[in-house]
Amino acid sequence: MKNIYVILALLCLVACNSAEKKNNTEDDSLLVTQKVKDRIDSTLKSHVDSGYVAGISALIFEKDKEVYFNAFGFADREAKKAMDRNTIVRIYSMTKPVTGTALMQLYEQGAFQLDDPLSKYLPEFTDMKVCTGVDKAGKLKLEPAKRGITIRDITRHTAGFASQQDSLLGKMVQEADVMNKENTLDAMTKKLAKLPLAFHPGEQWAYGISVDVQARLVEKLSGKPFDQYVRENILDPLKMTRTRYVPTNKDKEALAAMYRLVAKDTLQRIPDEEANAFNGKEWPLKPGGYGLTSSVDDYMRFAQMLVHEGSFDGTTILKPETVKLMATNHLADSITKRMWLPSKGQVGFGIDFAVRLREPASEKENKGAIGEFFWDGAASTLFWVDPVNELTAVLFVQVLPFDNTLHKKFRDAVYAK
Repeated sequence: MKNIYVILALLCLVACNSAEKKNNTEDDSLLVTQKVKDRIDSTLKSHVDSGYVAGISALIFEKDKEVYFNAFGFADREAKKAMDRNTIVRIYSMTKPVTGTALMQLYEQGAFQLDDPLSKYLPEFTDMKVCTGVDKAGKLKLEPAKRGITIRDITRHTAGFASQQDSLLGKMVQEADVMNKENTLDAMTKKLAKLPLAFHPGEQWAYGISVDVQARLVEKLSGKPFDQYVRENILDPLKMTRTRYVPTNKDKEALAAMYRLVAKDTLQRIPDEEANAFNGKEWPLKPGGYGLTSSVDDYMRFAQMLVHEGSFDGTTILKPETVKLMATNHLADSITKRMWLPSKGQVGFGIDFAVRLREPASEKENKGAIGEFFWDGAASTLFWVDPVNELTAVLFVQVLPFDNTLHKKFRDAVYAK
């Protein structure tokens, strides 16, 4: 009888060891191990401790499981309000992928084709002129665009729209005040269409107002105000209840302060009236390129929809083939002038996402998986979707100017061997 108990004990020990080994194997199969979590903690905390940022948080999901969340420092340093999971931040250009998603829902419905002329739907963009320089008298030299702006152009930033920083057209752009908060999207596009283009459509990559034009196109094609369309077709279905242009009264209390890095370790708080100039009240302008505020969990729901090829938590936002189209490089090799896009690493550009094409060329470049697609925001926020590892990451911070070094260190912490 005693031998039976010994045998049973041995079998139990073997089974327990086997189960423990299996669990360890499963953990080791994840990219974000305990070692990686510790490394991320150290990286984020060091930025706060050095005075580089006031507060920072990060959330990572891998294979449908939350594998990392932590927050360090203050959402409001002066009020000693901690950065935490409840914090709301201004996501600036991380609004753009939401706009692209809205537009591509209409694409799925057959409302347009990517190579359709923009003027087919927004006739103000008919017969655009391109600035080629100035004559001896200092007058702008204009010529007809070689071809019309296409919808593909406004999804990949090759339309040719000038910015206030343009050496020839900057003053004209500034005087047109196209993005005045009192403008509707309709008024915005009509003002924009009166300005010359900085280059012929399709010949350069130049980041700018294109996604705001996408927002107007969503309005025109759907027959609904842009913000209403986004709420009804993306935010509400994904239960992104804390993502909006103007935070609710409750969420205004959770809105992080904005800071400017004025020296290596010196942060200056941007006055609240300046930081909240857009998000403090409802304006006629509902931009597609910036303007939303969100929580880390809300934006993760958007990222999770993308890594799941358009569906999440019982709702379908996009078809898998549409997500793949958006996450595919649409820039031909002939488009060699690409503004600051090369600073993102070995990337091309899809539909409102940068798309990673190759491994980093050097240790100075951001790490990431080939096939990853991502974007960031002016206040140094970041998110990415890594289909290879089934991983999504969201990094929230509120510091100007935009800091790619912070992103590199965060990515290094996640992907370093």
